[in-house]
Amino acid sequence: MDSQAFPNKQTEAQKQAFEDVSGGKLLVIAGPCVVEGEKPLFEVAERVIGTCRDLGLPMIFKASYRKANRSRMDSFTGIGDEEALSLLAQVRQQYGVKVITDIHNAEEAAQAAKYVDVLQIPAFLCRQTDLLVAAAKTRCTVNIKKGQFLSAKSMIHAVQKVRDAGNEDVWVTERGTTFGYEDLVVDMRGIPVMRTFAPTVVDLTHSLQRPNQSSGVTGGTPHFISPLGRAAVAAGADAVFIETHPRPSEARSDGANMLHLDHLPSLLKTLSSIHESVRS
Repeated sequence: MDSQAFPNKQTEAQKQAFEDVSGGKLLVIAGPCVVEGEKPLFEVAERVIGTCRDLGLPMIFKASYRKANRSRMDSFTGIGDEEALSLLAQVRQQYGVKVITDIHNAEEAAQAAKYVDVLQIPAFLCRQTDLLVAAAKTRCTVNIKKGQFLSAKSMIHAVQKVRDAGNEDVWVTERGTTFGYEDLVVDMRGIPVMRTFAPTVVDLTHSLQRPNQSSGVTGGTPHFISPLGRAAVAAGADAVFIETHPRPSEARSDGANMLHLDHLPSLLKTLSSIHESVRS
C-alpha cells in the first residue's frame, strides 16, 4: 500500500466524530436483525435502550428495514420499506437515540438517510464504489462491514472511498472471515490493524454464523458470543454490534446466532468493565 496515496491512519475529524458519539466509552450497537413489526420492534428497543442507559453506555439502535440477502426465495425480507423506515424513525424520536440500518444499492442511500443517522454497508457489498460514495454523500455516518473474503488491512480502500467522497465520519466492522465452507473465524489481530485507519466495531453475532447450510437456513453458535466479546474488547474494539431478540427461535431472520435479550445486561456489564480496564 502506498502510504502517500492512502493516509494509513484515522483523521482528526474521524476521531472527533466517533468521540462525539461514544464519549470515550464502549459504544453499543444493538437491536433485532430486521424490523418485524411495530410491537416486536418497540419491545426490543425498550429493553435494549433501557439496559444501555442503566449501565451508562452510549448506544445506537439497529435493525434492517429490509433483508436483501437471504438464502431462499421464501425467506422473510421485511414488512415494506416505508413502513419499516418510519418505525425506525419513531424509535429515534421517542427514545432520543441514534439509529443504524443497512442499504443495498446506491439508490437507497438518500431515502434511508431521511430516517436514520448511520448507514451500514453489508459485508458482501463493501467494495461497491457507487454504494459507498452514495452513502458518503448523505453526510450520515457510514459503517462498512468487512467482507468475509478480505483482510483487515485491505479495508483501508473502502474507507478511503468514503473519505474521497467528502465524508470523514466512517467506521469499519469486523464480522468474521470465511473458514472453510460453512464457518467463520475472527482474527483478533485485525482489530488493532483496522483501528489505525477507522473506529472499529466487532459484530459479535454475525461473526458466529454457520453460513451456507444445505437447508438454506443459516446456523450459528451463540454460546460463543460472550467469549468473543471479551476477547474483542480486550483487543481494543471501540464498539460492539449485537443482534438480540426476546425469543431468538421465533426471530424472522438470523435467530440461530442472536443473543437472547435476557442475557444482554450481564454481557454489557462485563464488556464495559473490560473496556475501562483496557483504556485506563
